[in-house]
Amino acid sequence: MQTIFVMVKCELGKVYDVAAEIADTVDPPPSTYSISGAYDLLLMFNLDKEVDVGHFVTSTVQTVPGIRDTYTIVGFKAF
Repeated sequence: MQTIFVMVKCELGKVYDVAAEIADTVDPPPSTYSISGAYDLLLMFNLDKEVDVGHFVTSTVQTVPGIRDTYTIVGFKAF
């Protein structure tokens, strides 16, 4: 299992629409948090080891309507 965090910047007024679309269509469904600052949503995905992170983000997450920008962080198990 690999954990990634994707920060999402949405088009103005589209945060709730984007969050709903992600919950309904993205597999596996992420833990989704509304955040303040430069980004609007924080998504936490637990992906199988075989999943290519770059391909998953660009083809699955970034294609959701209403997303303007993303920033991906890969989590490493340190303990």
